[in-house]
Amino acid sequence: MNSVTRLGIVGCGLMGSGIAEVAARSGLDVRVAEATTDAVEAGRRRITASFDRGVRRGKLTEEERDEALTHLSFSHDLADLADRQLVIEAVAENRDIKTDVLRALDKAVEDPAAILATNTSSIPIVDLAVATERPGQLIGMHFFNPVPVQRLVELIPALTTTQETVQRTRDFAAQLGKHAIQAADRSGFVVNALLVPYLLSAVRMAESGTAHPEDIDKGMELGCAHPMGPLRLLDLIGLDTAQAIAESMYEEYKEPLYAPPTLLRRMVAAGHLGRKSGRGFYTYEG
Repeated sequence: MNSVTRLGIVGCGLMGSGIAEVAARSGLDVRVAEATTDAVEAGRRRITASFDRGVRRGKLTEEERDEALTHLSFSHDLADLADRQLVIEAVAENRDIKTDVLRALDKAVEDPAAILATNTSSIPIVDLAVATERPGQLIGMHFFNPVPVQRLVELIPALTTTQETVQRTRDFAAQLGKHAIQAADRSGFVVNALLVPYLLSAVRMAESGTAHPEDIDKGMELGCAHPMGPLRLLDLIGLDTAQAIAESMYEEYKEPLYAPPTLLRRMVAAGHLGRKSGRGFYTYEG
């Protein structure tokens, strides 16, 4: 099977920029599409800043950074992804937005055998697949934040996804140096199905006053050897993203443990989204 050499990415937020960075360092021709010129420039700055941090920390040389940047190009027109062999959408965790993007990509990408991958963390893959004219070539490819550090990728075939698409996507994950695990097309897949109830339990514990956020986190860090406590992890993920995942999982399973707690909903409504807004369960500067 031929390796992917021309990759497209739609969305250059935290996830999209991380995927682009890893792919560029792997030597792929990476084209990133964003909705507006301003968003394109913001994405370019985000990726460049990450490369520069890598140089300062000794993770890569200046020559490696400069070489990786030559593999990146940017656009605000999905038509510029026409020649891509695989395109990953990494837009907001919203069913309608993702459906619209994948329908547009289906029309824009010329090769009928090209794979369309969605980085959704909770939306049923089949719902997105049947919105396109190539349901056999659509698959879930769920990366983890921060993408340059986390080695795992979840592959989620829909009922419509061909086995060839699964294998080609698995091979592509290996090109990026990622370890792929496969999950059934059920909301939450493997990792979030286990992780989200744990995170929501921590929110309920803080909400009830059982313990302060710092003590909840230290309990899991020092008592269970977790590298990061659940509330700090929620701040890193983004409380709005966590709420969207929980809502999607609750919609599918109707299990109370997946229902977003009131405190989480109120924090999202207040704009306290975690690191990206400067305030969540903790406050952040810069």
